[in-house]
Amino acid sequence: MWAQPPSAVRWAQPADCHVRWSIMKAAVLISPQPVSQRPLRITDVATPQPKPGHVLLRVRACGVCRTDLHIVEGELPPQQPSITPGHQIVGEVVGGDTKEIPLGARVGVSWLGGTDGTCPYCKRSMENLCDSPTFTGYSVPGGYAEYALARADFVFPLPAALDDLHAAPLLCAGIIGFRSLRVAGVELGERVGLFGFGASAHLAIGVLRAWKCDVYVSTRGKSHRDLAGSLGATWVGTETEKPPLELDRAITFAPSGDVVIAALASLRKGGVVAINAIHLDRIPEFDYDRLLWGERQLRSVANMTRADARDFLALAAQIDLQPKVTVFPLDQANEALTAVKNDAVDGAAVIVP
Repeated sequence: MWAQPPSAVRWAQPADCHVRWSIMKAAVLISPQPVSQRPLRITDVATPQPKPGHVLLRVRACGVCRTDLHIVEGELPPQQPSITPGHQIVGEVVGGDTKEIPLGARVGVSWLGGTDGTCPYCKRSMENLCDSPTFTGYSVPGGYAEYALARADFVFPLPAALDDLHAAPLLCAGIIGFRSLRVAGVELGERVGLFGFGASAHLAIGVLRAWKCDVYVSTRGKSHRDLAGSLGATWVGTETEKPPLELDRAITFAPSGDVVIAALASLRKGGVVAINAIHLDRIPEFDYDRLLWGERQLRSVANMTRADARDFLALAAQIDLQPKVTVFPLDQANEALTAVKNDAVDGAAVIVP
């Protein structure tokens, strides 16, 4: 069921007409560079026009993800001459292909913005590994803007229980954290380690607590450790501390090979480490006999599927998952990225146009 916000304004023309306003504000990346150089330009650009199979969204909120940092700073190679980042979009449908999605519906958009549907992976129901994917805020413009265009079959209805600000971080940090738990094979009541405690981990712990798991958190930054403790972690330590008990599963959230090795060193035999990172600096040399032998496993987490999104959003509403958020206006998009890079926010940063 498509949830409509109480204040939804149905200003849009029919789906085959143009939106009334031709210009919007957006944060645009022209050339990748360190966030200290303020790489995003807040400027006027053309409002995207609806096209077949797509819906036009008025952006209500957009979460800030570490993947945005990798894009802005060039750790992920550019796919377009310029791009508007942002792939955790809460939007209101104001035009486009509304045959299945009514005007005024409140929907979410995530990192995976489309697939070809024809490659071997799509045919095997592994769309997260599609050979020709579309990525929101990377290969197509994203949500650091007043409006955004999205494929109609890759938007998700948002439960009314999830307000705009708290829904935004769920749309990547939450979904990918949930998929990481699945990739790690987490079972009810296990001991699970979270290495790093930013936007994704602070949502994953809510799911783990609902699954009656004991959660062990290793992370830098006292405020992050305090947050983990307040959210019910069984044990909290610094990034170099080893949990007091062997773990059944571990998920790493930092783009650091050293963290991966620390997680691997904490596993029991037969345990699994899931690496939740689209970019990793390196994997240092390690002692196979001591760390990997014994059928321990390393698995990478790649993107997400629409099934992951639907399952997680339903669960988040059911367990009343409430991210901790810090809000930034659109004209402070550079400041939002800087805060995420410097671990200056606990939980998630959210941009509101």
